[in-house]
Amino acid sequence: MKPIKVGLLGLGTVGTGVVRIVEGHQTDLQSQVGSPIVIEKVLVQNISKVRAVSINPAKLTEDAWEVIHNPEIDVIVEVMGGIETTKRYILEALARGKHVVTANKDLMALHGPEILAAAHENGCDVLYEASVAGGIPIIRTLIEGFSSDRITKIMGIVNGTTNYILTKMSKEGAAYGDVLKEAQELGYAEADPTSDVEGLDAARKMTILATLGFRANVALEDVDVKGISAITREDILYAKRLGYEVKLLGIAERQDDYISVSVQPTMVKLSHPIAAVNGVYNAVYVYGEAVGETMFYGPGAGELPTATSVVADLVAVVKNLKLGVNGKQELIAYKEKKLKTDEQIASKYFMLLHVADRAGVLARITQAFAEHEVSLESVLQQPNPSNPEAEIIIITHDANKAAAKRVLKSLEAMDVVKTIKSVYRVEG
Repeated sequence: MKPIKVGLLGLGTVGTGVVRIVEGHQTDLQSQVGSPIVIEKVLVQNISKVRAVSINPAKLTEDAWEVIHNPEIDVIVEVMGGIETTKRYILEALARGKHVVTANKDLMALHGPEILAAAHENGCDVLYEASVAGGIPIIRTLIEGFSSDRITKIMGIVNGTTNYILTKMSKEGAAYGDVLKEAQELGYAEADPTSDVEGLDAARKMTILATLGFRANVALEDVDVKGISAITREDILYAKRLGYEVKLLGIAERQDDYISVSVQPTMVKLSHPIAAVNGVYNAVYVYGEAVGETMFYGPGAGELPTATSVVADLVAVVKNLKLGVNGKQELIAYKEKKLKTDEQIASKYFMLLHVADRAGVLARITQAFAEHEVSLESVLQQPNPSNPEAEIIIITHDANKAAAKRVLKSLEAMDVVKTIKSVYRVEG
């Protein structure tokens, strides 16, 4: 049996996991694909570095072109990260007829359509299951499992770092800054956590999921993004008191072929399963017209969970190779992209206001909502000994985003409203 030879770009955490699985599960892999799978060449930054996994030093190189231009290599597995240089490597590999497996969410969110088009032109596969939600097989599910259904909504926790932070704030009453520091010390958050805590990482993943779910080329700039850095212990406390958890959710919705995609802190009803997803775990809810609600849950990162998704893609590529059907899959995004306006985006809202503590204030505030045709589900005035101003909590019924913005503008103009402390979407 002729072995299938793999070129590995990157030997960090995920690359190490790929080597462990390919070498440790060789018998199982051979039984599935009918050939040995051999890691032929590995791109590293420093050949002399001590490795967490045993590998023949002769297979290591610091020159990417030694991997990409190697005529014996059938599949390139990219787990090195980066965008522009990595894109150049992948396009060159495809031009040479090599199939590609990547875990690179940034690359696929920004340049996915171009890369997939190049794969189509060259009769190659590009698979990228590990780019979203680590070990959860959500991409293959959207492409294959929902191929006979129409997806109307994708909602999920797709960033483990922010979910860890919010979980600690909720369970222990800790302050945002303290938990972020702890997450950095544990390796859950980067030294520069901006991509995670400001929602950009989640936005890139939602770009990929929305493109697959709605079959339209959703771009990163189409995603409305808000991170968690402004969330306070007070917000978490009020949410819990009202029966909610605060989660950073990616939400992609479709109605009448118009779509919206956002990443934002959201108050989720405690009865909703996603409210119970804690720590660094991810979960993705998918709503189909035929199937109804489905939920996919599991580890969103880590060496072996992510490497499992990479190797599953590698197996899929090799199976296609054996059947002679590589590059036969049609391009996913065949529909025209139609984005919802603010008038078409509807949700419930939570608002926490600090207001002057005197008669008539509540009537003026509720009048502002009535004028903009936003109906109220509940209004609660909470005493707070540490705050001399009155605190009013409002939860609306479903309201369109444009109307909610008009309400907030009216509230900001009122002399009796001292601060609009918090505004969150409400789900569940």
